[in-house]
Amino acid sequence: MSDLSKRHILLGMSGGIACYKSAELCRALIKAGATVQVILTEAAAQFVTPVTLQALSGRPVYVSQWDPREPNNMAHINLSREADALVVAPASADFMAKLLHGRADDLLSLSCLARPMRRVPLILAPALNREMWQHPATQRNVAQLRADGAQVLGVGEGDQACGETGDGRMLEPEEILAELVAFFQPKTLAGQRVLVTAGPTFEPLDPVRGLTNRSSGKMGFAVAQAAREFGAEVILVAGPVHLETPRGVRRVNVETALEMQTAVQAEMNQADVFVATAAVADWRVEGGSTQKIKKAQGEPVPTLALTENPDILGQVAASARAQSGALYCVGFAAESHDLIAHAQAKRERKGVPLLVANLGPATFGRDDNALTLIDAQGVHEMPPNRKIELARQLMAEIARRLPKKT
Repeated sequence: MSDLSKRHILLGMSGGIACYKSAELCRALIKAGATVQVILTEAAAQFVTPVTLQALSGRPVYVSQWDPREPNNMAHINLSREADALVVAPASADFMAKLLHGRADDLLSLSCLARPMRRVPLILAPALNREMWQHPATQRNVAQLRADGAQVLGVGEGDQACGETGDGRMLEPEEILAELVAFFQPKTLAGQRVLVTAGPTFEPLDPVRGLTNRSSGKMGFAVAQAAREFGAEVILVAGPVHLETPRGVRRVNVETALEMQTAVQAEMNQADVFVATAAVADWRVEGGSTQKIKKAQGEPVPTLALTENPDILGQVAASARAQSGALYCVGFAAESHDLIAHAQAKRERKGVPLLVANLGPATFGRDDNALTLIDAQGVHEMPPNRKIELARQLMAEIARRLPKKT
């Protein structure tokens, strides 16, 4: 299933140059599996045409509350009742001020006011000049809209169409999409802090070579994204990978196993859950060269002395917080054969309540995976699926096992 499968989004646009981004947002929502109905204000129609949005959404676009296509002439009622969420992007300063006071003099504001509040969330993506965004009136309006139940997203920073630079840009379409996908996930990890490691480590032999492995980090990044979607505060300790940081996740970049160990130790005492998905190198070179090791004709092949890297998961699992139950530890095992036997042995050796196993060569670099969960009660298979879907299933399992916070 796609991230927004079976979701119907009412996408409203108020006036602003950021409407060009909303056309791409419409396309992204469709690609994510949603159906989209677009409402434009008259001002928005000055920036992007109904024809464009009709082509992208596959549905006729609404502009006027007097649209004759509705037999009862109540488009604001009919459209809002069909929606799973009403997203206004861009939300201009004027439109947010209008919503604050309950004004409803066009179809979009009517739909916002008439929507069933308990069932249809209102999500606003502001787009303003930096001075307009920072103005006390705007900040008061945003605070009150949030107090009234609207979800007002943050804003981006950078170059603005007016030529100035600063806060106020509408978030990028992929950022708004991520917020919307997260909104629909259950918040079963709200109030929890989740620490995740992801990717390989790189152990240098010299300034240009090193020992590493084929881990892409995709599963670990999916775990971090899913944990954040489920309401957790997430810290991601990432080895050397080229992946975008999931929205809302704090990332700590490391290279070696020793650096990962230091980063984990700095965060573990504030964490409630530790998920060790990283493929940490078992060994590092002892006394690596500070200069590139050169190959010379007739010279013997260099001999490398290896020393064992720290067992990060084992150390965390043996800590007082983990032993007391204050820190729930989850390990990962990427095996090449005899998956169940090796994974069960690793769970017992590491002393963790839950271990997640997979066949590494079958999944490295891919966007899909199949997982096996192993705990004291036995083995539970997670059939092949997208890594993000498997990560969500894993987060649901972890949330179910955690003690309730008081």
